[in-house]
Amino acid sequence: MPTRQQVRALLGQGLDHREVGRRLGIAPGLVYLIATGLPADGGDAPTPEERQARELIRASQDLTNPPVVHPEARAVVRRWLEGRVRADAQMRNG
Repeated sequence: MPTRQQVRALLGQGLDHREVGRRLGIAPGLVYLIATGLPADGGDAPTPEERQARELIRASQDLTNPPVVHPEARAVVRRWLEGRVRADAQMRNG
């Protein structure tokens, strides 16, 4: 597990939480937790003064959710789905 000093050093180099996580092999939300001591899911609500003093980012919840992937948008998946519909009378009529 990376230390707070390791995480803060990388953040201090100007890297964002996602890049630090990539380099250390951990999730961006965990980078935020290690660096700040607060969960990235927004479960704790610091005051604006505390947010500024601790150098907290405004939208930490963005670090907890994985990127949205729509596999059906890929052509190979779309062709597979179309083939399944053609092969199934109930799906064609539904």
